[in-house]
Amino acid sequence: MTTPETTTREPVLEVTDLSVDFAVDRKWVPAAIRLNYQVAAGEVLAIVGESGSGKSVSSMAILDLLPRNARISGSIKLRGQELRELGGKTMRRIRGNDVAMIFQEPMTALNPAYTVGSQIIETLRLHNAISPAQAKERALELLSMVELPDPEKAFRSYPHQLSGGQRQRAMIAQSLSCDPALLIADEPTTALDVTVQAEILDLMRNLRDQLDSAVILITHDMGVVADLADRIAVMRRGLIVEMGTSEQIFSNPQHQYTQELLAAVPHLGGSEIDLTAALASATGAEDLVLDVSPEELKRREEENARRLDDARRVERAAAHDAIAPILELVDVAIEYPKQGRIPAFRAVEGANLVVRPGEVVGLVGESGSGKTTIGRAAVGLLPVAEGKLTVGDIDVSSADRKVVARLRRKVGMVFQDPSSSLNPRLPIGESIGEPLFLAKIAKGAELQRRIEELLDQVELPREYRNRYPHELSGGQKQRVGIARALALSPELLVADEPTSALDVSVQAHVLELLQELQERLKFACLFVTHDLAVVDLLADRIVVMQRGRIVEQGTRDAILRNPQDPYTQRLIAAVPLPNPEKQRERRELRALLAEKS
Repeated sequence: MTTPETTTREPVLEVTDLSVDFAVDRKWVPAAIRLNYQVAAGEVLAIVGESGSGKSVSSMAILDLLPRNARISGSIKLRGQELRELGGKTMRRIRGNDVAMIFQEPMTALNPAYTVGSQIIETLRLHNAISPAQAKERALELLSMVELPDPEKAFRSYPHQLSGGQRQRAMIAQSLSCDPALLIADEPTTALDVTVQAEILDLMRNLRDQLDSAVILITHDMGVVADLADRIAVMRRGLIVEMGTSEQIFSNPQHQYTQELLAAVPHLGGSEIDLTAALASATGAEDLVLDVSPEELKRREEENARRLDDARRVERAAAHDAIAPILELVDVAIEYPKQGRIPAFRAVEGANLVVRPGEVVGLVGESGSGKTTIGRAAVGLLPVAEGKLTVGDIDVSSADRKVVARLRRKVGMVFQDPSSSLNPRLPIGESIGEPLFLAKIAKGAELQRRIEELLDQVELPREYRNRYPHELSGGQKQRVGIARALALSPELLVADEPTSALDVSVQAHVLELLQELQERLKFACLFVTHDLAVVDLLADRIVVMQRGRIVEQGTRDAILRNPQDPYTQRLIAAVPLPNPEKQRERRELRALLAEKS
């Protein structure tokens, strides 16, 4: 392990030999082991690693928010004061006042029964002797500081009335209400679209400069780390295996695990410089493109090979276009029906889309763009209001129950969250075999054999058939979801954000599995995502959606290397690059694109 970097400024937080253990089945199980690091005012320390590495647990120990079966040892000093020696009442005063936390999911962190404004006022008055009027004035000031477009409206709104990005801004405002010396951000952008994520990262960078707070950023997204972090601590199995400046870690990682972590990060477009050059040309900002290094020349050679492969794909696609599509949308409109006082809402308008056998089509866009709506309509979960949607020879737009029953044999769906899509009461073997049993395709010994074959396909041990979902990791549960979706040998697989909830290394394994299965089984795939780097790995063609309409579609190379629509350009420019220097350049390009739009 490399030695911890020391900061030139007086540290706000000093962690020395911090260890956390949990009592499980009468044994102490280590979660964090002898951690040592410091964070100074105005500095961002990113703690990175897979789920279970101990990064969140060690940060919760700082706030003394761990459950009763936890044992903490070592030293935690805030501005020189030892927090481990403080009682519960004193720690409650410090939490929110001196140390604040931004959680991963604002919808669960904010109280749904109270307005955003009342929750910020509660925090302010709990820690400060001020009147309700003064607290309201300060709350509105904070909502303006986090750049909410209408602070008054946000103040009066309940959490569910705000978008994901607005909720995250509101939670940041609440966290900053008492000017904390230390801010802990636990996966603050994981649940956000790439463009909203870029806005939140810009906001956090600006706030750090304004408030001069020390920041601990907990994440597994190396692009986010490159955008924000000054120093990085890499954790694995409870240990800090490497620590250094952002430039050191990204340019010259020493530990094998750090190298593997960076290697697992999907890179949009293969060569970030070539992609940046394309975006710079679109904005007239060619002077922002960096000089080409020898390493970049090598990457460009690889990119040329990639483009040759794309050219071959185009040739194959020309012949492929003569094949009848497995999924076709012609002038399709989809709307959510009226519910009580809530009027009907048209989510998709005038969509034209084709997916042919053996082809992977990436459907990308922000939340609310309509991409998931199309995916759900393709498997018969939403009615078609106008136009024609067909899967093979089945007209899904007819809304006939018998038609939908036939459709279920032709399509499979992989959902975003495997934990909520699997029945917690069923062993995974039964979950995988259920479609076969209900379709009366297999039962008894034949069903058990098919379940074993499907487990083999997704590279899970056969003995896992008797395990329950809670006994599996996130990546393993997603493999179960894929196995179940493939149980009926579908002609079309709809994958709705299947890797967004997974760690980067687990995500890489699941994507490799999907690639291998698609190439071997030759099913068509509609891959719904907001992660352009992921779709770059898988897709033959890409369809871009904005506000319910398809704004651009074409081959992977055409869309990602030479985007024509301004929205596609902004979408690509918002993707954080796992390279600090290139990410700074990308931010400038993003600002220019924003000025043009």
